[in-house]
Parts: sequence; structure tokens; C-alpha cells
Amino acid sequence: MSAQMTDTETLGVVGGGQLGRMLAEAAAPLGVEVVVLDPTPECPASPVARDQIVGDFDDEDGVQELAARADYLTYEIELADPDLLEAVGDEYDVPVNPDPETLRTIQDKLVQNRALRDAGVPVPEFRQVDDREDLEAAVEAFGYPVMLKAREGGYDGRGNVPITDESDVDEALSAVEGGAVVEEFVDFEREVSIIGVKGTDGETATFPLGENVHREEILRETVVPARSGEAVAERARDVAEDVLEMLSGRGVYGIELFETSEARSASNASGDEPRASEGEILVNEIAPRPHNSGHYTIEGALTSQFEQHARAVTGRPLGATDLRCPVVSANVLGDVDERRRAEPSGDDAILSYPGASLHWYGKHEVYPLRKMGHFTLVQRDGESTDELLDAASDLREEVTFQ
Repeated sequence: MSAQMTDTETLGVVGGGQLGRMLAEAAAPLGVEVVVLDPTPECPASPVARDQIVGDFDDEDGVQELAARADYLTYEIELADPDLLEAVGDEYDVPVNPDPETLRTIQDKLVQNRALRDAGVPVPEFRQVDDREDLEAAVEAFGYPVMLKAREGGYDGRGNVPITDESDVDEALSAVEGGAVVEEFVDFEREVSIIGVKGTDGETATFPLGENVHREEILRETVVPARSGEAVAERARDVAEDVLEMLSGRGVYGIELFETSEARSASNASGDEPRASEGEILVNEIAPRPHNSGHYTIEGALTSQFEQHARAVTGRPLGATDLRCPVVSANVLGDVDERRRAEPSGDDAILSYPGASLHWYGKHEVYPLRKMGHFTLVQRDGESTDELLDAASDLREEVTFQ
């Protein structure tokens, strides 16, 4: 049986990291309380969620308790167990969104790429890699360089290994445990993304195209709107809509894309013929949840990605996705050499900057390149996007954990 309904609905979330924290913040004004399941006591979401169940993301007892207390179930991390979510959803008559079948697809990069290709969504050329022979055959077909990706478990660059020549092959294979996928190297102009959302009765919405700046495979800044042409932005929206149509279940989806330098023919692209004359859009990865590249929406859009997710998974109408003004968001990462207690300093520089909003994630420990928070700069007094980006880079340097 489902959880007993009260005046306040309850959303159960597998995962209580920063995404769960911001989801709980956004759900509260809608009259929705959040309970999270997370293995870390006093996880980032715990100060703002109604309650935390301490347990692993795939802990059967923990997920059952979560379902028993919830009117709706969702997840903010792909380490959730889709089979378990499906089973408890049926047992407790609690809707699970996005659909566990979508999670199964997303968790395996080979399955994800095949599903996208079969749906006519353009992706880089790829091949399954189970051993050295498979990798050598792929390199012969694609040529160097190529990208070797772990099929499961990779994020923030983990599990992604570039191979530039034959000397990298053995080290790359040893770095990627289990099955892998090798992809052709994409000569991209920009890494971009769209936050898409699926609601009830087939309702969909997309946020504006964002441009993502990565270093060391970790997102540093997101610039919105992206510095792309309108034809590219329109093509990206079309691809994002195709992705949303392919996936099942309500909620927010982070859709990472490559904007290539040149149009690609059907002979070297897995998908339809290119429709943007100055280049093509290829899907890199998909996250079935709010995404780091969508944090700008809290201050920069009429409805944040977190409010959209809460609306969607609880069956409410979607909000408007219009951009309030040009905006840049920047991650604050751990700058330490080893794990230690988190004691940040220098954030006054961010708080003193006109149009800046700061979000700490409440993490008690810092380690190298860990995402500790982010801040957003909205356009004021005619500032250009480039000026906002430069300011964000300078302000981040003021924050330290040393």
C-alpha cells in the first residue's frame, strides 16, 4: 500500500548530496517534504530535508523504508538500483520517476549509446570493447586519438581515458575495469548542454542552451546562453527533444552535447544527417536527474531545474524555462592536496560582487577537486558574457580550503 497521504506530500530521494539538498530547498515552497536515503551521516541534504535514512543507495531495507514513507520516489544519483526501485514502487504503490528502465539504460554507456543510435539521435561513432583485440580493431577503424570509457560508474571524468597512440593502450585498458566503450575523437567547437524535463501527459520543456567549460574533465563554468549561433541552438533543442521522447518517466534530464566544428555526413556520424550548416550536435552523455550544468537556473531562469524536477515527479504542471538574463555559474572545487576538514575562506569576495549568489553544499570534508559549492553571476549594467566569465574565474581564485 502507498504511504498515507497528509496535507504535505513526501518525496523520497535516493541520494542526499548537493543535488538532493537543492531539490529539498526547491520542493518546500511547493508543499512537498523530502526524505533522503544516503550512506553518509549528516549528508549535504540533511539540514534542509525532512529526514535522512542512513543507508547505501542500493540497501534493500533502506529503500523499502523510503518507499513506505513517500508518496513519490526519485533519485539524484545513478548508483541507485533500478531493479530495487521498480520492486518497491510496485510493492508500496509509489510512482518512481524517472522510470527505472531509463536508469538501466543510462547506467551502461554502451546500452545508452545503442539506444540513442537506434532512436536516430546523433552520437559519436563507438564500439564495444571487451579486450585488447576489440580496442585495436576500433583504433584501426577510427584512427588515433580515441576515448576509452568505462561502461558503468564513471562521472566527472572518472572512467574516461584518452588514447593518443599505441603506447597508451595497456595503461588505458588497466585503468578501465570491466567492459568498456571506445568512441571516436570528436573535434568539437564547444561542449554544450540542455536541461530538459518531462512532465505529465507528454508535457516537455527545455531550458536555453548552455556552454560548459571543463578542465581536468570537471565542469568549471557554465555560460548561458551559449556562445553559439541560433541554428546550432535550434538544432540542440531538436536533439534534446528527441532524447526526451526516447526516455521514459517524468523528471529533469541533463543532456550533454558536443557542438562540432563542421557538419558531419551519415558515413561518420551515428544518427540522422546534420541539419545545422555550420556544424552538428552530438550527444555525449545523459543524466536522468538535475545536472551540474543546470545550477544557473536557480537565479538565472524563471523556474529552477530543481523546482522543475519536484514539479515533474510529483505530477504538477511544469514551470516556465525562460532565461531572466545572461548568467554564468562556476563550481568551487577543493584546492587541497589530501582529504581534510573543510574550512573555506575567501568567500566574502563572491558575496561582495554585485549580482552574485553563493551556494555551499554543506560538505564536512574537502579533497582534491571535490565539488564544495557553486556561485552564480547574473548580468548587470550591460556586462557582457565574457566579462561575467572572467569575473567568475577571478572570484573562484579567492576561495581556498588551505
